[in-house]
Amino acid sequence: MKSPRAASILIFTLALLGCVVWAVEQDREGGRPINFGVKDGSVPDDPRDTRRGQEVGYPTWPVSKDLPNDVFTFARIRYNSMSHGGRGWGRGNRKWSTDYPDSDMNMSYRLQQLTSLQVNPNGAIVDIDAEQFRHFPFLYMIEVGDIDITEDEAKTMREYMLNGGFIMVDDFWGTREWENFEVALKQIWPDRKMEEIPLEHEIFHMVFPIKVKPQIPHIRFAEYVINQGITYEFDKPGSEHVHYRGYFDDKRRLMMVICWNTDTGEGWEQEGSDPWYFREFSEKYAYPLGINIIFYALTH
Repeated sequence: MKSPRAASILIFTLALLGCVVWAVEQDREGGRPINFGVKDGSVPDDPRDTRRGQEVGYPTWPVSKDLPNDVFTFARIRYNSMSHGGRGWGRGNRKWSTDYPDSDMNMSYRLQQLTSLQVNPNGAIVDIDAEQFRHFPFLYMIEVGDIDITEDEAKTMREYMLNGGFIMVDDFWGTREWENFEVALKQIWPDRKMEEIPLEHEIFHMVFPIKVKPQIPHIRFAEYVINQGITYEFDKPGSEHVHYRGYFDDKRRLMMVICWNTDTGEGWEQEGSDPWYFREFSEKYAYPLGINIIFYALTH
């Protein structure tokens, strides 16, 4: 996946605009970005620790010693689920942590590799908390089909987005999961209308042109893609058709993109699992779409 010279120049300009606005605090020691997310010991401070000492070979890279927080940090939201308990960590995986840390770290690496954006190699996990949210221009949520939020959390999310923040929602399938998530959406946006995002929108063309709205399957469905051309999760009724929906502010800035019946994060997580899957979904759709959405968030 190669970007033309014009795109590289654009990316460099967008990176400067996006990060300088948000990264203002600096670590006195230098060289390591401050973790502005969860740091109470309930989740690993370093995502590499999630493998309990196993050697996985996650890439890392240096950041500026003078301005260690002048970086983009891929931040994931931790939330409560109705069917998978609370916000815990470890075995029995909570839905908020699906695909973690592989998807987050791979996406961060590709941003660092393919663009001129300076990226935090560690990422962050954040609770639905205004003090944590304010440090990040972009937040990622996954597997929201069983999400359970309070009215205070809904208010925090709403105010974050109205004040310039951006949330990407990903990887939930079928009618039942949509209806459950819709309850949370009505808490967050009681007076604002959700819209289907057209293919002409910037998130499909910001850096890399994407000609279709991609439906990215879980890798376990890949054999069905090869043999039958099926890219949806057929065990979840209502998952046949992909949708990209969103909420806009009064100036038509997209504040929240909802990727339903698709699994963008799987394309990031599984990039090294199967060469065919990487070519068909990671390289062609998951990374271009992720980069487009992040750059839109940083510049709008």
